[in-house]
Amino acid sequence: MNSFVQATPLCCIGCRTCLISCVVAHEGKRIFEIDPDGYDFNPRLFMVKTARVSAPVHCRHCENPACKASCTSGAILVKDNVVFIDTKKCIGCKNCSIACPFGAVEVVETAEVQRDGTLRKVANKCDLCVGVADSPSCVKVCPTAALKLVTENDFSEGVTDKREAAAAASVPAAV
Repeated sequence: MNSFVQATPLCCIGCRTCLISCVVAHEGKRIFEIDPDGYDFNPRLFMVKTARVSAPVHCRHCENPACKASCTSGAILVKDNVVFIDTKKCIGCKNCSIACPFGAVEVVETAEVQRDGTLRKVANKCDLCVGVADSPSCVKVCPTAALKLVTENDFSEGVTDKREAAAAASVPAAV
């Protein structure tokens, strides 16, 4: 089973610290010390904030990713149970963004200028910080612990707990 980051909306305060940590982890630079126009501020997760709830939306790293199935350029691949986007192959067609049932894929502009003078667009989504940080940076920095990396073991334990609770609830109370 693939791991993924899960948000607890009741704990999230919408501070967007997770977005900043994502950019810092992926830029590999000290973004606070360089020109703000010198890098792309494209976090790989997206904040949903309403009057009643806030939470970041992450890629769920599906077992059979719809984004990968819809990718016409072969830019989406699964390696070591993590769904990646090869931005060099991505043509910005938006098929993956439309196919993702969680809304976790966004097409963003890059600094690369194309032949027609427009900025190149590529797909962007959570990659669990593989290769750029020792764990998802958003999980480490969340001030309210609203984010958790869910692993296969966590998932199995949660399912077992739910089954036991359902079984206990179906037994009539002793009189």
